[in-house]
Amino acid sequence: MNRSSFSGLPLAGVVAALFLFSVAHAQERAKDAAQAPIKDAAPSALRVCADPNNLPFSNRKGEGFENKIAELFGKEMGVPVEYTWYPQRFGFIRNTLRARVPEKNGYKCDLIIGVPAGYGETATTRPYFTSTYAMAFVEGRGLDDVKSQEDVLKLPPERLKKLKFGIFAQTPPVDWLLKNQLMEQAIPYQKQSGDPEQSTWGVVEKDLIEGRIDVAFVWGPIGGYFAKQDQGAKIAIVPMHAVPGSRVQFGYPIAMGVRQADKDLKARLDKMIAGNQGKIDQILDDYGVPRADAGK
Repeated sequence: MNRSSFSGLPLAGVVAALFLFSVAHAQERAKDAAQAPIKDAAPSALRVCADPNNLPFSNRKGEGFENKIAELFGKEMGVPVEYTWYPQRFGFIRNTLRARVPEKNGYKCDLIIGVPAGYGETATTRPYFTSTYAMAFVEGRGLDDVKSQEDVLKLPPERLKKLKFGIFAQTPPVDWLLKNQLMEQAIPYQKQSGDPEQSTWGVVEKDLIEGRIDVAFVWGPIGGYFAKQDQGAKIAIVPMHAVPGSRVQFGYPIAMGVRQADKDLKARLDKMIAGNQGKIDQILDDYGVPRADAGK
């Protein structure tokens, strides 16, 4: 999945699509677990599996925050970062992390920088941040006093009734709208377009700025990043939070993913995450990533 699905959730979008499993994938996981890891005595590179056009996460130019974290780890390991590029959609794991290169007795790449903690398609490291879904709206259009999802519900009834909400199917904000009887005011967007080069968030952002929708519900890292860009309008990002007594979860911890058999690499990554958490936090701050774990 691309994390645009989170917009709608790290990995191709990010939450709903990431947790779909097929029988074929289950069989592949069993095979991976049974295989001995292919080790390099001295790894010549940090081989990363990534999407070539998925800001703010990654792109070919190295402009995403996952690119920066990969560079940080490569520098600490004393090796260059090498990428295998593939759109983060269905087939991403199969064509990257699990794709063998027989002539090299190895795989195309060894590491996915961003996956949900506990993601079943990979072994996962300790989480290095927790983000949350958020509400995005243009400042100066009557919603500046909204600081939480509860504040939306406190708006005058005549104002609340006129709001149009941009949503992505199978994401937590849909449950929130349903619970609060606001679904009739929802405008649905696709998590993924047919063109991997097209940004789904770009469509939502355009509609938000032009007034076709009043509030967009997005995965926090996507909203936070684009709110920092100069798009001709100032976009406010309001993180959503869990409500006592509700089963709706808005926050998700994000970790790194490796093959199940690569226990040594996972252990090394865990140590590097712990030793570089401050630097990782600074990278995330630079990209405007809202974080539930740090009150940011």
